[in-house]
Amino acid sequence: MAAKLTLYGVADEEIRSCIEAYLALVEKTSGLAKIEQVHIESRRARTILLAGVGIRKFDISVDEAIEEWRRRSAIPFDLETAITTEVYRNIRSLGAKFLDCVEAETDGFKRFEAGFIQTNPYLLPLFQHLAGIFSKSKLKELVGSVSDSSISKPAAERLAALLHERVDPRTVNKGEVLQRLESTLEGIVRDLVGRVLLESIVASALEAKGLSFQRESEYESLPGVIYDFRADFVLPNSTEPLAFIEVRKSSSRHASLYAKDKMFSAINWKGRNKKLLAVLVVDGEWTRETLLVMARVFDYVLPVSKVTELADTLAAYLEGDHSKLHWLVDFRVQEASVE
Repeated sequence: MAAKLTLYGVADEEIRSCIEAYLALVEKTSGLAKIEQVHIESRRARTILLAGVGIRKFDISVDEAIEEWRRRSAIPFDLETAITTEVYRNIRSLGAKFLDCVEAETDGFKRFEAGFIQTNPYLLPLFQHLAGIFSKSKLKELVGSVSDSSISKPAAERLAALLHERVDPRTVNKGEVLQRLESTLEGIVRDLVGRVLLESIVASALEAKGLSFQRESEYESLPGVIYDFRADFVLPNSTEPLAFIEVRKSSSRHASLYAKDKMFSAINWKGRNKKLLAVLVVDGEWTRETLLVMARVFDYVLPVSKVTELADTLAAYLEGDHSKLHWLVDFRVQEASVE
């Protein structure tokens, strides 16, 4: 195979591409409020739209897609499913190609050469599942420290020996191998969702508006009354902060716990800086009561589908529109004076 791309690397590229497509769709449709034919002419846009409301049939016409969307208009849009459906489709296809490559290069799973393994580390997930090794810790125990970007010669030799011992070419069922690979693919996508999905959507919207900002990993801390900590985003920077954004996906079961954490952070930071605009971007099953409470501390509590509008609001505030600031927090901690 000419292009030696890892499953993780392809999934990372795919999820970022899907995020861009989602943001473009949101902007063109006013937050998915008005869907027209021109908006979903591409297969990716249709997949994002339909998957978000639980439709799994994507090879349909634009008119049929719009009708399906209208038919399910009461169903909440699931952002994670909308974004990851296309990611899964592509990495599953790539996984099947990787398995075909292993089959061809090993003469039908008969000969596993250490040199081939060492020079093709991107095939590691397939070697792992062919050998029946289902955890990274077990893999490390058996062959040493390896990854899909690097396999040492000794580790390749140990893995080759293990494959010769465990793989019977007469009983290899490629469908079963790909089914076992699903656990790896799910782990990859879960990691990417947690690491890049929601925050990448917010970052893309801010960048599209030309706003300066720092992400959590790019600055030391945002000073507060009680403690100095970092928000997911601070604008324009942590030295002279004018706004911060917290991003959180929740389930109804955890909404109250997350709300307390986020509200205290907002009070802590806004109590120190009277000009600090507080924004909470949410996704998932937040309860109405919880969102109402947080809206009494955060200046803006918005769903992730409204990030393009949020970027406009932040741009106006950074340019001096102080009407965007809705809450002031008078929060001081003083040493007691007992007479």
